[in-house]
Amino acid sequence: MPSVRDIRRRIRSVDNTAKVTNAMSLVAASKMRRAQNAVLEGRPYSVKIQSLIANLAAQPMDDEAGAQPLLAVRTVQNATVLMISPDRGLCGGLNANLNRAVGNFILEREVPVQAVTVGRKGRDFMARTNQDLKATFTDLGETPLLVDTHAISHMIIDSYCDGQTDEVYLAFTKYVSTMAQEPVIEKLLPIEPAELTSAESVGYIYEPGNLAVLQSLLPRYIEMQVYHAIIESIASEQSARMVAMRAATENATELSGDLTLVMNKLRQESITNELLDLIGGAMALEG
Repeated sequence: MPSVRDIRRRIRSVDNTAKVTNAMSLVAASKMRRAQNAVLEGRPYSVKIQSLIANLAAQPMDDEAGAQPLLAVRTVQNATVLMISPDRGLCGGLNANLNRAVGNFILEREVPVQAVTVGRKGRDFMARTNQDLKATFTDLGETPLLVDTHAISHMIIDSYCDGQTDEVYLAFTKYVSTMAQEPVIEKLLPIEPAELTSAESVGYIYEPGNLAVLQSLLPRYIEMQVYHAIIESIASEQSARMVAMRAATENATELSGDLTLVMNKLRQESITNELLDLIGGAMALEG
C-alpha cells in the first residue's frame, strides 16, 4: 500500500503533466485556427483547378498538345506514393491511421511502389517497414508557402516525365472538422479525364496556343495539389493534437482527483488509528 507521501508526490507529478498538456492544447488551438483558415480559403481553388484540368484532359486535342508528358497514360509497371505526414507525434491516432492506409495501399498494389515522404513520421514508417524510400522532406514548418513545396512537386513531375514512374498517388490526412480527420489516397498522375457528354466535348480555343497553355497550367496544377495536401495535413495535425491534449488534460485532472480521494482516506485512517491508540493507552492507564 503506498504511503501518503508517495501519493502526494504522484499527485504533484500528474498536476504538472496536466499543466503541460493544457499548454500544448492551447498552442495547438491557436495554430489550428490559422491552418483551418488556410485550408478553407485554398480548397475552392484546388477543387476548381482539378475540375478544369480533368475537363481539359477529356477534350479533343491536336497531336502537339496530346504529347504533353503529364497527360500521357502508360502501362503501369511501377508507381509512386507521395505520403504527407506530421513531423511530430502527440496527435492521437492520426499517424497510425495514415500509416495503416498507406501500408494497405502498398500491399494491394500489384506493381513495385516507391515512396516519397513529407514529414518525419512518414519517413520513419517507411524505414520501419523496409519500403523503397526514394526521397524525404522534413521541416517545412507550420505555415509553408507555395514556393516552399516546389522542390517536392517538381521532383514528382520530373520523375513522371522521365518515365521513372507510371502512376503517382497522393496520401495525406484530409481535414474534415476539428473532431474528424480522414486519411485519403488520391491519384495525382496520370490526370484522369472527366466524363463528358458529346455536347460538352467540343474542344477549347487556346491563346496563345495549346502547347503554351498546357505547359504552364499542368505543372501549376501539380504544384497546387501537393501544396493543398500539405496544408490539409497541417490542419488535421493541429486539430488532432488539440483534441488529444485536451483529452489528456481531462484524464490527468480526473486522475489527480482520484488520487486526492485515496490520499484523504489514508490520512483519515492514519488519524483514526492514532486516536484509537491514544484511547486504548488512556484506558489501560485508568484500568
